Amino acid sequence: MENDKLIVGLDIGTTKICAIIGRKNEFGKLEVLGMGKAVSDGVDRGIVTNIEKTVNAIQKAVEECANMADVDIAEVIVGIAGQHIQSKIMHGSIMRQPTEDEITIEDVLRLTADMHNMVVPPGNSIIHVMPQEYTVDYEGGIKDPVGMSGTRLEADFHIITAQSTAINNINKCVKRANLTSKQLILEPLASSLSVLSDEEKEAGVCLVDIGGGTTDIAIFYENIIRHTAVIPLGGNIITSDIKEGCMLMQNQAELLKTRFGKAIAEEANPNEIVSIPGLKNRPPKEISIRTLASIIQARMEEIIEIVQNEIMQSGYYKKLAGGIVLTGGGSQLQFISQLFEYMTGLDTRVGYPNEHLGKSAIEEVKSPMYATTVGLVLAGFKSLDDREGAYKSRKANAGLKPSKIMGDRGKILSDSILKAIGTKLRNMITDDIGDDKNYN
Repeated sequence: MENDKLIVGLDIGTTKICAIIGRKNEFGKLEVLGMGKAVSDGVDRGIVTNIEKTVNAIQKAVEECANMADVDIAEVIVGIAGQHIQSKIMHGSIMRQPTEDEITIEDVLRLTADMHNMVVPPGNSIIHVMPQEYTVDYEGGIKDPVGMSGTRLEADFHIITAQSTAINNINKCVKRANLTSKQLILEPLASSLSVLSDEEKEAGVCLVDIGGGTTDIAIFYENIIRHTAVIPLGGNIITSDIKEGCMLMQNQAELLKTRFGKAIAEEANPNEIVSIPGLKNRPPKEISIRTLASIIQARMEEIIEIVQNEIMQSGYYKKLAGGIVLTGGGSQLQFISQLFEYMTGLDTRVGYPNEHLGKSAIEEVKSPMYATTVGLVLAGFKSLDDREGAYKSRKANAGLKPSKIMGDRGKILSDSILKAIGTKLRNMITDDIGDDKNYN
């Protein structure tokens, strides 16, 4: 039963490594049973730079999560991001036999499987093959071709690739932590499961996940993923700017950003001053909140400009009725949604991963910071593409035999009915032959 199924999501991020375990409750909502996190010292911009430190952090986060839920964790769904992620649209086609009546689920799956075998640049591996729209006998714009008649089946696919070494290093860290990677999912796709509604995906929406090392983008239109991108700038670069601009320690700069940071300098009080403890035998340093906000705004404007360019290049700028949804730790910066609206001209809101969450004792999990990890857990219950989920359920139902559906009692009943029908038919045939002989 789905209610008994436990799924663990593992987000290996630049600033933190987080593990969440959950199950579906009787209302179909996600119930979080445990959560664990650890500081990530061995990951930079989504790429593992220190195996040992990453393994230790994964073990700590998973152990904390397992203890809270009081279960043993063996399998995890892992998120992947980083500037090495690339996406492109590719075209594929298959020919069917003219004698075949209609396009089946197997035909669609065969076409998708063919795309997994396509040649990619050396050193890269395919992590996702996501169909856009299908073409049947040169008739385009078809979302679901199953059941249609036709001999030539074509489709455009959104192919997402990642560096093979980056994938191998993540898998190596997970394996050394005595875990098995059940699935590898692009992090913005996972985040979309937890913060976007079906209406927004249908209308057209751009998800912007602002993490520590990267800013991830995913554009949806008519419920289909249309464009993905990873920008190698995130919250950490803002912290570094504050550190250099105000001549502070890294931890002091991070604390200033999270407590007093504002994305729009004009919203900061020019008379508000924060006193920072000085180094050994040195006086405290005074930092203006307006100066702090100016540093943050300059870097945020750069990130927003790159996001805007990605939206423009995708060709969906004028189709985003749902606007922009911000999530990730960086989305908690004050006035950030207003700055996005001002620079892009699109409606913007901050996405919280609570739409699919049931009652939970862990309130912290409802923060945008954990949208990716919650999405990874949801990915264990739901397909990234709704059509894929529908195909799986239809195949499962089609594979059930009468004896499985009705049970042993139903099988005995059906066998006895067939036996009775056979006896009746034999008697009728015998009677007919007897009548013919009498007539002759």
